[in-house]
Amino acid sequence: MSSTTLTVAPTGDRRGWLVAPAVLVLIALFVYPFIYGVVISTQPLEGGGFWANYAHFFTTPSQWGTLWVTLKLAVPATLINVGLSVPVAFALRRNSRSQRIVTTLLVIPITLGTVLVADGMLTFYGPAGWFPQFLQGLHLYMNEVRLTHNFWGVLISLVISGFPFAFLLTLSYISGIDPTLARAAGTLGAGPWNQFRLIYLPLLVPGLSMAAALSFVQAFAVFPSAILLGAPAGPTRVISIAAYEAAFEQYDYGMASAIAIVMGFVQLLIVCAIFAFRRAFYSGPATSGKG
Repeated sequence: MSSTTLTVAPTGDRRGWLVAPAVLVLIALFVYPFIYGVVISTQPLEGGGFWANYAHFFTTPSQWGTLWVTLKLAVPATLINVGLSVPVAFALRRNSRSQRIVTTLLVIPITLGTVLVADGMLTFYGPAGWFPQFLQGLHLYMNEVRLTHNFWGVLISLVISGFPFAFLLTLSYISGIDPTLARAAGTLGAGPWNQFRLIYLPLLVPGLSMAAALSFVQAFAVFPSAILLGAPAGPTRVISIAAYEAAFEQYDYGMASAIAIVMGFVQLLIVCAIFAFRRAFYSGPATSGKG
């Protein structure tokens, strides 16, 4: 007498339910606030049409001018951070004691935060700070040194706080490139510059694009530095300050939401442009495996 074993096919993969908590958190903390912000941005406080808040923003020089000021800060900061991270990371691409020491030192600004960095800059770069006194004591520059409460103070703070992120990202990509590729090119007569230009740089483009996108988003959202180290009523009145004033000084949450939507849309355009440049420059793998 033979026995028959019945096999019940699974009705579905229950492992998919493991992502349910993450999806709920995403909806509660990101999707719902975004949709709510879009809705109230179309509800002007003083009445008007559907696009009244956006029209007010782009027709008021004191409002749309903040967008240009923010770009003038974010774009140079991004170029400086990513541009400096490449030679520094390239010099420290091999795992060594010096690499660990420099990496540890660069992590310090991240742990301090923008407020403490701004406070330290006021002490060091202020008119009566150590840096101006050092220059004047050596008779290198006798005029007044103004590196705070202006455009340059905010830009320096963005470099100090943003460079560690760009460096660590760039270092991870450079460390992932197989060095035998450059050595093989060297056996064919390629010098150090051609090795970097033809081997490392094409493989670095995806990583540099990601580092540039993250650095730009971080710099574009500047707020504490623009207030503590800049002139928030003048040259460094960035778009985040305009949103803050609309929300917590004028209590016009619709206008504040509209400014935030414009801010996010501009960031999205710049990030898409960066990734479009990456696809046009190189379409291969980001790194080469080490085996």
